[in-house]
Amino acid sequence: MPTVRLLSYNVRSLRDDPGAVARVVRALDPDVVCLQEVPRFWTWRLQRRRLARACGLDIAAGRRACGLAVLTAPRVRRLARAFHLLTPDPDLHRRAVAIAVLEVGGARLIAASTHLDLRDGPRLRHVGEILAHLDRVRDRHRAPVVLAGDVNEEPGGPSWNLLTDRFLDAHMVAPSGDALTFSARDPRRRIDGVFTDPVVGITACGVPTGDEALTADYPKATDHRPVLAVLDVPPTAT
Repeated sequence: MPTVRLLSYNVRSLRDDPGAVARVVRALDPDVVCLQEVPRFWTWRLQRRRLARACGLDIAAGRRACGLAVLTAPRVRRLARAFHLLTPDPDLHRRAVAIAVLEVGGARLIAASTHLDLRDGPRLRHVGEILAHLDRVRDRHRAPVVLAGDVNEEPGGPSWNLLTDRFLDAHMVAPSGDALTFSARDPRRRIDGVFTDPVVGITACGVPTGDEALTADYPKATDHRPVLAVLDVPPTAT
């Protein structure tokens, strides 16, 4: 059963210190990175390529819209990708979900990244839309799903509860490190999460805190702290 290190990280359009972002990612040695707020204006392609290269990763999924991307280590093979815009709301930032169908050690995994709205109503509606998109890709590729991202809501909220009606909250199953993800300078809230299909084994999940040099880079890099999940992916049925 292959083990996958999956990282969720909101990088605030690389407006802070892109070098610190890359150092954090490299230090955590992920197989898959689900990014939110990647650059989407002006030289957005160049900035994404530079970030991926600095992290030693490849771009597996994502488009310009909505600031989402999935990056993967060279040992991970991309089988398919998708990007779905969610229904728009007047005067609100457009939301989406970026999806990569991956193969790791002979097992398939669907990794999805999203960034939900600040308002309760659109956020809850978009969770329902995301679940429908993920149901379709799961059925098509016969692989388990891991959804990661900035929920903009804490556990116990209606959108978080809708997610955990369908998925496991990886930090609740196997807490590791710290729970709080926002803000990086003064962490008080857990608004970023990793959610897995029940067939995925969860070894650990949380904000890594054991390395002083690493944690010193958190507030330099962006306003969110990274969430790292260590997952066991079941073999693909033949």
